[in-house]
Amino acid sequence: MKIDLKDAGRRFNQEWIFRNLTYSFHSAGKYAVLGPNGSGKSTLLAVLLGVLTPSEGTVSFMDGEEIPADKIYHYLSFAAPYLDLVEEFTLQETIDFHFKFKKFHPAVDALQLMDLLGLSKSQDKALKYFSSGMKQRTKLALACCTDTPLLFLDEPTSNLDKQGIQWYHGLMEKFTANKMVFVGSNQENEYSFCDQLIHISDYKNQ
Repeated sequence: MKIDLKDAGRRFNQEWIFRNLTYSFHSAGKYAVLGPNGSGKSTLLAVLLGVLTPSEGTVSFMDGEEIPADKIYHYLSFAAPYLDLVEEFTLQETIDFHFKFKKFHPAVDALQLMDLLGLSKSQDKALKYFSSGMKQRTKLALACCTDTPLLFLDEPTSNLDKQGIQWYHGLMEKFTANKMVFVGSNQENEYSFCDQLIHISDYKNQ
């Protein structure tokens, strides 16, 4: 799996969020997209997700052959605090619904996922009654336990307490070995496992 950005830039109105970004991302690489709040981390992730097209330059997705941008969602999983869940679904219904569209990671099944979450007593509770931390754990578990070669995480420890952050690091250790991982963050404890750092500020005002 490979993603190539060539002279890529994205702007909103007249403001460039980033420009002249040329970079190759390879299978099993761990990439942190860094910058302060509002700097454009989520925008760059959205381009890499295929959700936004570059305002200039190109983004290409390869897996033996080129993948059309509108098909890349088959290859990825994504978690972010602003990503909505269906509030009326129970936890069990949420898991069942998600895995109608994607396969389980080989290291886990539906029962093990519930155990991993530590929320078995809440499996029949509607998500609208979950705390923000419980919702974030659910999003992270669904993304990490999905059998896709690409994993995108934006501010992954938002709403997690100290125990939740330790749990997050356990997920990263267990489920990311063979994935290409992107973490949008400004907190080192979220991306400490990443071996390549991309500072969004390096691609502004060029």
